[in-house]
Amino acid sequence: MKIHIKNMVSLRCKLVVKDTLSSLGIQYSCVNLGEVKILDNEILDSKREELKKLLNHYGLELMDEKKSTIVEKIKNIIVEMIHYSEEIPKEKISIFLSAKLKHNYTYLSNLFKEVTGKTIQHYIVLHKIEKVKELILYDELSLNEIMHILNYSSVAHLSTQFKQVTGMTPSDFKKRNYYNKRINLEKL
Repeated sequence: MKIHIKNMVSLRCKLVVKDTLSSLGIQYSCVNLGEVKILDNEILDSKREELKKLLNHYGLELMDEKKSTIVEKIKNIIVEMIHYSEEIPKEKISIFLSAKLKHNYTYLSNLFKEVTGKTIQHYIVLHKIEKVKELILYDELSLNEIMHILNYSSVAHLSTQFKQVTGMTPSDFKKRNYYNKRINLEKL
């Protein structure tokens, strides 16, 4: 049985979920971003409320509703794609998400907006900018290289989007060494 957990977007979240499941004696086979495979459904049923309370303490939420589950899958695909993949797929995000989730993109887009209040595109932009910040702070790549990795059409497009989101240019960000200006993925 699979369960879905809202706001589970980092490796730290995965560790918290594993510890929480273990402390309740709930056996699992796999913990991925936003999703856990439970081995024994009966144990989960008897401990579901306790699991909900413990997860809520860490800002995580056990998902029951189908709509919320789909939205969390969208978020997790985006986080995985931007932060944990070697490169972002070249195809349009609408085609990529539709193929991954086997739903019409219009349905996914409307559902995402309904549940989160943000568009999928805005959510992607926020994550791409966080990735740009990370790559700038590593100081190993040029903006041109970052542009290619994140599939921006030009450095100017990347810089414009960066300034719209952060209020500063990438070079200003780099000059000021804003290590504390990165936003936790859980808060995006």
